[in-house]
This record gives sequence, C-alpha cells and structure tokens, in this order.
Amino acid sequence: MRFYSADEVHAALGLSALADAIAHALCADVTAPLRHVHALSASDSLLLMPAWSAAGKGSIGVKLVTVFPRQGEHRNALDPAPPAALQPPSTVNAVYIVFDRSNGVPRAVIDGEALTLRRTAAASLLAARYLARQDARHVLVVGTGRLARYIAHAHCSERTVDRVSVWGRDQARAEALATTLRSEGLQAEAVRDLPGTVGASDIVSCATTATSPIVQGDWLKPGVHLDLVGAFKRGMREVDDAAVAGSRVFVDTYIGTLAEAADLVEPLERGVIRRVDILAELSELVSGKAEGRRDANEITLFKSVGTAIEDLAAAQLLLDSTH
Repeated sequence: MRFYSADEVHAALGLSALADAIAHALCADVTAPLRHVHALSASDSLLLMPAWSAAGKGSIGVKLVTVFPRQGEHRNALDPAPPAALQPPSTVNAVYIVFDRSNGVPRAVIDGEALTLRRTAAASLLAARYLARQDARHVLVVGTGRLARYIAHAHCSERTVDRVSVWGRDQARAEALATTLRSEGLQAEAVRDLPGTVGASDIVSCATTATSPIVQGDWLKPGVHLDLVGAFKRGMREVDDAAVAGSRVFVDTYIGTLAEAADLVEPLERGVIRRVDILAELSELVSGKAEGRRDANEITLFKSVGTAIEDLAAAQLLLDSTH
C-alpha cells in the first residue's frame, strides 16, 4: 500500500486534466452517498465521504475530514507566528483511503487536504467552462485560506485573465497571497474595497468559512459568475438572498446542496427562490442535459459543497498517473 504526500498529489493532478476526470466520473456509474457530517463542537466538524465505482472495476474511496474554522485563534502567544502568513493554520485536514473495487484490498493512503484542494478548484474550473463568460478577464478571490491559491489558478488556467484581486478580512494575509500568486505568474493584487471590486469583477469566487453573507447581490454587475465553494453546512453563508435571487443557480449535486448549503437552503425556506430555480447540477451540465450560460448579461451562480465523486475521480487519476 502506497502513501502519497501532498507534494506528489499537487505534482500529479493538473487542474485541467482533473476537471476532465471529474466530468467523466460525474457521468459514470459511481455511487456517492450524502456525506456524514458530525458536530464536534459548536464550530468544529468531522466529515466522512465515501464513494465507489461499479462492481469489479475502479476503486472504493473514503475521505476523513476535520474542519476547525477557528484553528490558530488560540495559539500560544509565545509560539512563533506563521511565516509571513503564507501558511495560515489549516482549518481543514484530511486523509483519503483507496481500496481496490474488485477485492477490497487497500491500495493507497493519500494526503486528503491536497486532494481536496485540487479537486475543489478543478470542480470550479469545470463549472466555469459552462457558466462564466468566455471573455472574463477579472477574477476576484474572496478568502485567504489554503484553497484560495488553487481557486485563483483554476479560474486563470483556461482563459486570459488580466487581473486577479484578493480580498480577505486579514489584509496581511491578502497581501501575502497576492505576492505568492504574482510569483507564480498571475497578475494579482490585494484589495480593500470589497463592494467596488465585486462590482468590477467577471468571476467572483468565495472560499471562506463565513457564517454571515460577505458578498451582497446589489454589488454584482451583469454577466458576473459567482463561484461559491466555502460554506458547506447550515449556519454558513457567503452571499445574501439578493445575490441568489438575482442569479441563474447551479450546484455540484442536488443531494449535497439541498441538505447542507445554507446559501440556498435558507432562501428556499423563506420562499426567496423555489426548488425549480435551482436549474441543474454539474453532471447535467457536462452531459448536455442542461443549458449553462445563455447570454453575456445574466448572472450565474455555482454552489459547491463538495462531492465524494470528485475525490474518487482525483484519487483514481492520481493512481493511474503514477503506475
């Protein structure tokens, strides 16, 4: 049984190739039950995410995830600070275990955080192929956690982006992330004016653990694509009801978002939107069963809470590319 480190995962899983693999898996015979989410405290969670291929082929995979949004807040004052805030304390940690589908034998243990970062960014890239304007040139990343770096690269990987803006509650972390992105070839800058930058952006990607809306619907310009990947359970919001009501709404999976995504569940419960206003899940976009963006002026919204199908696709691609 092989162990794959974070460096090996990042090196092997190119975002475009992974987006293609996820698209294939979403249309294949893969089973992925709704993930188990267990509350460890008022803020902390344990997630279990299984998925498996059809009998006799492929793999069985299980991801074990801990989410501690307040990680680092209680660090002893005498402990050394994270270097230049480039490595903020991780709020999400995970391992991924792969078994052979034909005989149940363990095949690999994979760094789950790296796998999650890559597949989440790749899923946003996949959705943007159908929902973002082809001429989108300005990307705003809201959030400065570890996912933010990969989300920025995802939205710049298949289009010509002239400007990447980074906003975070901690300006020092926003500056540090922008510096890192510039060193990696992106035209990135940290910004302080969130409403103004949202209003100037073609793609707004939120990757936060916010418990109340950060982005307001009346800030959005016609034609923007909203990519919401942070809030994953009840009690977490990244956009307000107006943003949801004013958008054509798409999701990664119906089963996950309708059970867990407060950004959609709360407007549904209050009658702000109806179930029919959630137009398609990602598998329907990639299979051609549903239409994505129809014109240059509509606002599109993709809500992702993550699906174990994406994890299994990433793990299978990793194993296939290293054997």
